[in-house]
Amino acid sequence: MQRLPSLLPVCAAFRGWCALLLLALALPVSATQLQGVRMHEAPDSTRVVFDTDAKVSYKVFTLENPHRVVVDLAGVSPQPGFDPAVAAVGRDRVRSLRAANRNGDYRVVIDTTTALQPKAFTLQPIQPYGHRLVVDLIDPNGARPNTQITAPAKNRDVIIAIDAGHGGDDPGAIGPNKIFEKHVVLQLARKVQRRINAIEGFSGVLVRTGDYYLPHRRRTQLARDRRADLFVSIHADAFREANVSGASVYTLSDRGATSETAAWLAERENRADLLGGVGDVSLDDKDPVLAHVLLDLSMDANRSQSISAGEAVLANLGRVTKLHKRRVEQAAFIVLKSPDMPSILVETGFISNPTEARRLSQAEHQHKVAAAIADGVEQYMRNNPPPGTLLAANAGTRPEMRYTIVRGDTLSTIAMRYGISSKLLKTKNGLRNDKIKVGQVLVIPGA
Repeated sequence: MQRLPSLLPVCAAFRGWCALLLLALALPVSATQLQGVRMHEAPDSTRVVFDTDAKVSYKVFTLENPHRVVVDLAGVSPQPGFDPAVAAVGRDRVRSLRAANRNGDYRVVIDTTTALQPKAFTLQPIQPYGHRLVVDLIDPNGARPNTQITAPAKNRDVIIAIDAGHGGDDPGAIGPNKIFEKHVVLQLARKVQRRINAIEGFSGVLVRTGDYYLPHRRRTQLARDRRADLFVSIHADAFREANVSGASVYTLSDRGATSETAAWLAERENRADLLGGVGDVSLDDKDPVLAHVLLDLSMDANRSQSISAGEAVLANLGRVTKLHKRRVEQAAFIVLKSPDMPSILVETGFISNPTEARRLSQAEHQHKVAAAIADGVEQYMRNNPPPGTLLAANAGTRPEMRYTIVRGDTLSTIAMRYGISSKLLKTKNGLRNDKIKVGQVLVIPGA
């Protein structure tokens, strides 16, 4: 403040500006405000999100006896009425949240039921959220991958991993009237799972079962832990122009495959892991050249299968909705980078398009899209039955079976699914026309 008198002569000419300058110099710098805290629970972790009005500096550490995670927020003060305890109510891994001012900073103590490993990072604003500090509390027991080699059961089910994109603090695209991609794709994934489970010899498993976030590589790891035969990631697209619409299907690009091969060979944990999905091939005991050749072969074979699966799904989607691209596209999406599991990403439409967003949020359209995805998956799998599955054992033959109609079915799609004509299906079931209803049971002729 010793320099302030030297400004006074200048202020004689600019009285208004100088008054503001002197006031600004005299006022203390306002603290960053903590606006709220949210919590999302996943099967193997708990995410704690602190909403702030600016980027924060922080320090995170753990204490024992009892277990707790401490978050120190530098130069932060809570907004009036802030109550951290509310976010911890009804949580499995977190007993309570408590907070207090501490030497000009703000300390939050997360009391946990067991020892958890914190991982913290900040996020820039993205609608509908502002600045955020994210603290992931990882359960080392729940997050441990399944590396035990078990012999697959004879005539096992085909396993389809169904991944609903985004989740938790990652809303994905946001359409008109606050239609969130993360909610729409989870609804679609659940419907696809029900359709898959209704097919004999098939089992659908959800990668994300609720509103929580999973890192991309964790999603593929969960699918590999289940020894999935196909990975299907479901999304809804967005674009800056609202008139763009239509569904698309993506598989891994050449560039993505090359970078993933290098990453796998560089990571010791991956080299000791299994290749071949339900197989038992490890790279750990192979020399570098052989390991690279084996991984390249696996990546190439699975990328080829991914394209075939994508083409089958895209063809079926084209029967129930507009297509944005009429051929399978290729991109370096991280979620598609599994070296031993065919993987496709389905963009079910543009949530940034008001008409398409409204349709994607409607149960009737969701049933049709889910049926198209499931039908495409089944069609691909029947043409490429994995060894050791019931599908492979029955390849070329099929006993007479019964099928229960679900929402979105038509007589022609059912006939196409089982490789018979609509006329034969009607004759076998004594139908005079193509009208069918949900819950009705049809006899499918053997082949």
